[in-house]
Amino acid sequence: MTQAAAKIRSDVIVVGAGLIGLATAWELTGRGVSVTVLERAEPGCGATGVAAGMLAPIGELDFGEPELLALNLRSRSLYPEFVASIEAATGADTGYRHTGALHVALDRDEAGELRRVMELQQSHGLDSSWLGPMAARDLEPGLSPSLAGAILVEDDAVVDPRALVEALRIGLGEAGGRIEQAEATALVCDDSGRANGVETTIGRFEAPTVVAAPGAEAGIAEWIPAGVRPPVRPVKGQVVELRGTPEDPACERVLASERVYLAPRPDGRLILGATVEEMGFDGRVTGGGVHELLREAYRLLPDVAEMEFLDAIAGFRPGTPDNMPIIGRTAVDGLILATGHYRNGILLAPATATAVSDLVEGREPEGLAAVSPDRFAKQEAK
Repeated sequence: MTQAAAKIRSDVIVVGAGLIGLATAWELTGRGVSVTVLERAEPGCGATGVAAGMLAPIGELDFGEPELLALNLRSRSLYPEFVASIEAATGADTGYRHTGALHVALDRDEAGELRRVMELQQSHGLDSSWLGPMAARDLEPGLSPSLAGAILVEDDAVVDPRALVEALRIGLGEAGGRIEQAEATALVCDDSGRANGVETTIGRFEAPTVVAAPGAEAGIAEWIPAGVRPPVRPVKGQVVELRGTPEDPACERVLASERVYLAPRPDGRLILGATVEEMGFDGRVTGGGVHELLREAYRLLPDVAEMEFLDAIAGFRPGTPDNMPIIGRTAVDGLILATGHYRNGILLAPATATAVSDLVEGREPEGLAAVSPDRFAKQEAK
C-alpha cells in the first residue's frame, strides 16, 4: 500500500474513467461531494475513446424500447448545459456541435422503414422532416445521387468523446476531484456488509459510497461481489477515422444510413462507425470490419474515397440482455451500478450522472425503474 492511497478518503469512489464515470464525478463535484475516480489505464481508454459521439436519441433505437427512448430524450435535453459547464470551467472545446443530422435511405425498402422512424420522432416532439433526394443533396451535396430520401433531424448533435474526456479530466482536477491510476481488486465492506471502500493495486481507498462504472468489463469485474455483478457482455465495435480539410468538409451534418454513420469533426476529420460484433474481448481491427465501414460510407458519401485514411480502432460496448443500461443501487448497501449503456453511452452520460448523483444524495430519481439492477433478479424469479 502506498502512503498516498492509505490517506485518501472521499465521499464517493467512482471505479471507471470512461465518460459515464467522469460525468458522474463531475456532477458530484459540482454538488460539493468529494470524489476519487479509479482507472487502471488512461481516462477514456475503453468504449468512450472509440465512440463517434452521435447524439441521436431515436436514430439507433428499436421501436420496442420506450423507456430507453424517454431516458435518451431527457439526456439529450441536458447536453447543452452539461458541455457548457465543462467548457466554461476549463476553456476546452468538447467538440459539441448542434449540427442536425440526415438519416438517409439508400433504397425504397430503407425509405419505408425511415418514414416509420420519422413518425416516431415527430410523436415525441423532435423537429424532423422528410426530404426527397434533391432536397437532401441541396443540404449535403456529397450524398450519393441514388439515395431514395432522408429525414432531416434538426435536434440531433455531435460531440467529440475524446475531447470531452480530456476536458472533464482537466475540470475535475481544477475542482478538487482526483483521478488515480489504480486497478480495483476488491470491494471493502464493514461488519454490517455496507461498502466503505475499494482495495486496489496501489492500496485501499475509502468512501461510504462506491459507484461501479467499469463499462464492458462489469460482467467480469471480480471486485464486484458475484451476487450483484451485472450481466454485461462486450459487444465489439470497429470505427475508421478519415481526414479531409476544415475549409471544405465532406459533410456539415451527421449522416446515417441503415448500416453506417458518419460524424464530422471541426478539424476536418470524419469518423465512420461502427460494426456490431459478438466477439468477446477480441480487440483486433479486421480487414472485413474496415472494408464494411468504407464500403457503406462510400455508398452514402462517395467523397470518402478521396479522404486520407488516418486510423481504424476497435472497442467494446457494454451490452446487456435487454440492451438497456443498468443504473441504480444494488443489494450491497453503498454500491451503485452505472454500466450497460451499449450504443448510447455518450448520449446518456448527463442523465446517468444526474441520476447517480441523486442516488448518492439519497433521492429517488424518476424514470429509473426500467434500468434498475434488480430487474434481472426479478426475471429469474418468475
